[in-house]
Amino acid sequence: MARYTGADCKRCRREKQKLFLKGSKCESAKCPIEIRPYPPGEHGRGRTKDSEYLLQLREKQKCSRIYGVLEKQFVNYYKEANQKTGKTGENLLRILETRLDNVIYRAGFAKSRDHARQLVRHGHVNVNGRKTDIPSARVSVNDIIEVREKSRNLTPFEVAKAEAGEKTVPAWLEAIPSQLRILVHSLPERQVIDTQVQEQLIVELYSK
Repeated sequence: MARYTGADCKRCRREKQKLFLKGSKCESAKCPIEIRPYPPGEHGRGRTKDSEYLLQLREKQKCSRIYGVLEKQFVNYYKEANQKTGKTGENLLRILETRLDNVIYRAGFAKSRDHARQLVRHGHVNVNGRKTDIPSARVSVNDIIEVREKSRNLTPFEVAKAEAGEKTVPAWLEAIPSQLRILVHSLPERQVIDTQVQEQLIVELYSK
């Protein structure tokens, strides 16, 4: 499976804001964007002309980087969102939010989406009682996600239980840290998705 293997912090610097790709490091003074708040590269400090296309492209790049989705899959998500009723941009964010790796992250069971992807790929998660090792699997209303019995004593999950309550869990999910369980009560509406992207710019980019 194709995946990005470069430095995550460069991606934040390129977008000129924290994308929270490195968990606790993003909250510390060691975060590179705090030290070098400009894009990487020889001409990172130079001025760029923000054309309409560039703004749209950067918004798409920012969104795909936040959720850890490569271009081909992102385009497929957009096509699916465009075929659904309602606003395409909101549909797109809802698709991204309901990925299993994002749900694990949102519930506070992983420090970052990358971390959540690793936990899912290693087979530590059940969905409705069945082992699921596909991070892009999508959850539905009334789904029950839980850590497998044999994995519950692993350090990441012990940390998740110890730090329960420190992270705000979205209203459409219910996290039960003591049981390492997540309940999906509904699908997320735009107003409860705190991802800082202007989805309309993404729609404009792909609809050209």
